Amino acid sequence: MTECSAYVGLDVHKDTIAVAVALPGRAVPAYRGEIKHQRRSLERLIRRLSPNGEVLSFCYEAGPCGYGLYREIIELGHRCEVVAPGLVPRKPGDRVKTDRRDALSLARQYRSGELTAVWVPGEEQEAMRDLTRGREDMKGIETKARQRLGAFLLRHGRVYRAGKSRWTQTHFRWLERQKFDQRVQQIVFQEYVDAVKEAQARVAGLEAQMRSALEGWSLRPVVEGLIALRGVDVVTAMTVLAELGDITRFDSPRQLMSFLGLVPSEHSSGAKRRQGAITKTGNGHVRRVLVEAAWSYRHPARKTAHLRRKASLASREVQAIAWSAQKRLCARYWHLCQAGKAMNCVCTAVARELVGFIWAIACEVMGLAHTSRLAPV
Repeated sequence: MTECSAYVGLDVHKDTIAVAVALPGRAVPAYRGEIKHQRRSLERLIRRLSPNGEVLSFCYEAGPCGYGLYREIIELGHRCEVVAPGLVPRKPGDRVKTDRRDALSLARQYRSGELTAVWVPGEEQEAMRDLTRGREDMKGIETKARQRLGAFLLRHGRVYRAGKSRWTQTHFRWLERQKFDQRVQQIVFQEYVDAVKEAQARVAGLEAQMRSALEGWSLRPVVEGLIALRGVDVVTAMTVLAELGDITRFDSPRQLMSFLGLVPSEHSSGAKRRQGAITKTGNGHVRRVLVEAAWSYRHPARKTAHLRRKASLASREVQAIAWSAQKRLCARYWHLCQAGKAMNCVCTAVARELVGFIWAIACEVMGLAHTSRLAPV
C-alpha cells in the first residue's frame, strides 16, 4: 500500500461512526471517538486529522450503509477502501465486540495490509444493481404469494389437474371457477389471487424497466453477447453484469469462479487432501442465476429457432463461443449424471464451467485476448 500520513479505521452505523487512527510504523492505534454520520462531521474530522492537507487512507466494512461514505471521502481528496467483512481476520478467542474495538482493529489491520478491499461500483452501476435486485425481491414476493395461495387451496382439497403448468391463463381461469361455501373463505381466496396478480404485475413492470434501462447502459454490448448463451436471457445477463460490472477485470475464468464461490472448499494437511462443498463466498445473486441457467443444459445440444433469435445480436465469434459452451456443458451434464452425482451437484458443476464461457464472451466483446476452449470431458 502507498504510504500516507495516517490510516483511519471507521466502524460505520446509521447515525454514528467510530473513528480510530493508526500512524505509519508500529505505534499502537489511537481511538478518536465517535462522529455523526453526516457530511459536515466528516469534513470536520478530516480537517482535524489533516490540518496541512496530508493525504489520509480510510477504510470501513461493506454493509447496509452502502458506498455513500466512500464517495464523500474520495470527493474530499483522500483515499478510501471498502473491505469485505467476511475476510477481516478475527481472533477465535475474542468474545468482546464494541465499536471502539472494531475501529481500532480496522485501523491496525489496514495499516498492516491484512484487509481485502471489495470492488466499489460507480453510480450508474449501482443503479442497475438496485434495479436487478428490486426485480429479484419482487419475484420473491410473487413466489411467496403463490405458495400461500397454493397452500390455501390444498387445505380445502382444491388441486389443479387440468395441465402440467400452473400460473398460466388456463390455470387462472380454473381459479376463477373456484367457489367456497363460507363467505369469508371466498374473500380470503380472492385476496390471495389478487396478491399473486399484483406481484406478477410488479415483476413485469420492473422487467420492462430493465429492458428500457439496457438501451443506454454502457455494458449493453456485453449483455447482448451473453444472451447468446443457452439458459441466459436479459434478466440473467443483466443480473450478472449489474453485480460484477466489467468481468474482464478478472485475470482468468478460474479467478472469477473463485470470486463467485463456485469452487470446492479444501482442507489439506501433509499428504492428505480433502475437498468439500463449494465455498459459497462472493456474490450470491450471480451464483443463484447461474445455477438456474445450468438447468437448461439437461437438454441435448442443438440450435433451435429460439436460440438463433437470441444470438442474432451477437457477433459470429460470440455465437461460436456460445455453441462451444452448449456442446461442452450438455455433455458435461450427462457425464456427471451417469457418474451418479446428485442433481444439485451436477448443476453447480455446470454453472462453474458456464462462468468460463461468460468470461470469454465478455473478453471477446471488449476486444481482449481470451481462451474460450476448455479441457475435454
